[in-house]
Amino acid sequence: MHHPIRLLLVTIILSGAPAVPLRADTAPILLIHGGAGDISREELTLERETAFRAALGAALEAGYAVLDDGGNALDAVTTAIVMMEDDDLFNAGRGAVFTHEARNEMDASVMDGADRSAGAVAAVRLVKNPILLAREVMEHSPHVMLIGAGAEEFAIERRMELRPPGYFRTERRWRQLLETMDKSASAEKPFGTVGAVALDRQGNLAAGTSTGGMTDKRTGRVGDSPIIGAGTYADNESCAVSATGHGEYFIRAVVAYDICARVRYRDESPVESAKVVLMEELAALGGDGGVIVLDRRGRHGFVFNTGGMYRGVIEARGRPRVAIFADDDT
Repeated sequence: MHHPIRLLLVTIILSGAPAVPLRADTAPILLIHGGAGDISREELTLERETAFRAALGAALEAGYAVLDDGGNALDAVTTAIVMMEDDDLFNAGRGAVFTHEARNEMDASVMDGADRSAGAVAAVRLVKNPILLAREVMEHSPHVMLIGAGAEEFAIERRMELRPPGYFRTERRWRQLLETMDKSASAEKPFGTVGAVALDRQGNLAAGTSTGGMTDKRTGRVGDSPIIGAGTYADNESCAVSATGHGEYFIRAVVAYDICARVRYRDESPVESAKVVLMEELAALGGDGGVIVLDRRGRHGFVFNTGGMYRGVIEARGRPRVAIFADDDT
């Protein structure tokens, strides 16, 4: 159980919009996250903080360029996530953490709010960008989720980019595995699951999430990131959500869907719904983490019950606004 002081809920409401009918020129918005956890200024060096802020800004700009050019929300989400998968700062793609058996196993999912189509992959080891494979599953298969060898066979059929195991190995993640396995050591807690939610000019929502999971996890462990309704959800009639945190709890609380269900059936704002689900339901189970939320009316924000969350937003032709610590302004 968490000490009450640790259950600090940080809510950042970045903007709102009046309840008006959506038009073809809906103002596009993109939110991203790079993981939530006990992130403190004392532990994060200035060099790494600068690197994280630059990486978040670059992902926001790449994703928003799609929206600003009239592209769809799903393209914006996958573009932003690919940027973070390719950056070994984050626990996704190239920077994925190691399993107990010293392998990298990655999970990802995407969902289109226009028709609630979805795709997901789990426990893939050789796919350069798991988020793109999840989209292939959604668009070019009759399934929602493929795992392990089956997912990688499908990746080969779809001519996806593959990489040898060495591509995903970083010394930082290797050190984290050794420290975690050494129970006497004080291991760095790796956070960095990445995600994005977007609203395009046509008023459609999309969400996506990608992760390397937990350091020292058992081979075959699957968290919430590839599970539709737990770590990812998007529905034009409610909202779009991407989550990060202790996956087992997010699965049990069906966090992403629960937030959107409250928006749809209780007429709450996305942030209000996320606050209830994280602070009351998830916390009651003993879980922690955060979410990014967005609805078709443009209401959006970040909610997390941890010390920090790598996060950012860009909207209305503005500049990327990024944050890390709980008291950061964006």
